[in-house]
Amino acid sequence: MELSDEMLIEIGYVKISSYRLKVMKTLDGEVKIPSKIAEDSQIRQNHISKVLSELKSHELVECINPEVRKGRLYRLTDKGDEVVKNIK
Repeated sequence: MELSDEMLIEIGYVKISSYRLKVMKTLDGEVKIPSKIAEDSQIRQNHISKVLSELKSHELVECINPEVRKGRLYRLTDKGDEVVKNIK
């Protein structure tokens, strides 16, 4: 299957950062809170919120309960899911 230019750009964006790549793979098919993402991807928690906001700005991850202060849940968007499938 031929990938769109936009998809190739997003794949490149994720691949150039080991943190973004690890977070995306950690969220593959799962919904997690930032502390669990940090634990599973072995990235220190202080880096996780920056990585999540970068991925959110590219519409690769979404917060499904943004109204809460603690225990926010993150998952891949459809676009993020597509990116992870094409990286594997």
